[in-house]
Amino acid sequence: MQLPIVPPPLAALACLAASLALPAAVHAQSPRTAAPASPITASSLDSLIDTAMQEAGIMGFSAAVIVDRRVVWMKGYGHADWQRRVPFTPTTSAKIASITKPFVGVAMMRAVHEGTLQLDADINRYLPFRVVNPFTPDAPITLRHLATHTSGITDRWAVYRDSYRFDGVPGETLHRFLHSYFTPGAPHYARENFLDARPGAMRAYSNIGASLAGYIVERAVGEPLQRYILRHIATPLQLTGTGWSARDIRGVVSTPFVSLGGFAVPIPQYAVTTWPDGGLLSSVADLSRFFIAMLNDGVVDGVRILDAASAAEMRRFQFTDANHPANYPATEGNSGLFWRTKLNGERVGHGGNDPGVEAEMQATPAGDLAVVYLSNTSLGGPERRATSNILDALWRYGAQQRASRAP
Repeated sequence: MQLPIVPPPLAALACLAASLALPAAVHAQSPRTAAPASPITASSLDSLIDTAMQEAGIMGFSAAVIVDRRVVWMKGYGHADWQRRVPFTPTTSAKIASITKPFVGVAMMRAVHEGTLQLDADINRYLPFRVVNPFTPDAPITLRHLATHTSGITDRWAVYRDSYRFDGVPGETLHRFLHSYFTPGAPHYARENFLDARPGAMRAYSNIGASLAGYIVERAVGEPLQRYILRHIATPLQLTGTGWSARDIRGVVSTPFVSLGGFAVPIPQYAVTTWPDGGLLSSVADLSRFFIAMLNDGVVDGVRILDAASAAEMRRFQFTDANHPANYPATEGNSGLFWRTKLNGERVGHGGNDPGVEAEMQATPAGDLAVVYLSNTSLGGPERRATSNILDALWRYGAQQRASRAP
């Protein structure tokens, strides 16, 4: 297939147009690239994906279908570079945005299991500066609040937007950024960094809150969190396409693109000051292996990255009738620890959206059917329907594969 190209000199314009979408929104259904009637075959799946990529201006895409915790289908489409010389395959690495958070969640639960952290302790026990909601100063914030996005911490856009570095110039350290965001009188501080609500009372998705959790884990484990995650997750699982920069990765790292009016516009590789909320790169092959481990109580092919009880707690629905955020009704689903529900609880997992990436990993709560996809192109407006339709088709294909394996 052929997609329109804008050469690299226009990349700066793409940066201005890129939308810093927070993690994966619920996708709409598209009438233009609607999934074909049942049954869906591998050939019709190829056709649907090619058509959707052409219509939406997607440069590269790869996906996997997982049945009973085994990959039954995996394929890549399109290209990893703007010159179309390098194919985008299941082993091609790209930013995964907020799917970074479940990796941080595993690191957090390892620290809890080792006894260096407690999920329900006041986080100020672990910090060199204090984090206090000015609206509810006597109510402690816990790691469980951070991991379910009920801490009351918000992402104030004027500050969070500027934490993205497209110019190659290093920004603040994570420590300096967080200290400034939570310390009264510091440059990033404002009462608007918090909700006027007690921790646990309201749900507000917070990338900065997730990064604070990652910073706490780093202090608890006594080594840089990037290295800890590579040492305890990526290396044991042989995730050779997973890392924090191209230096960590063996293989191709894709150029990021933004879709603008059907054009796939390349943008620069960029850095994020709050890297624990979305700074990791990975591939569909690696994400599938990680996702299987999480769906299989922390182990895959005999390699354990998390004890079974901790993995179960991470996946467990945390909200109950007596403890449910007022603005997040039970009809909209529930939350694990850096693990969220989709489609009113019918699916679980996590997604990620950022400039130059759209990614998703979803499974049934039982874990017997799952889909992972990764695109090197971020979409806006009606174009986002394309990946929704692809996801629907992949899910239907997986359901057929599951049914064919049933006794």
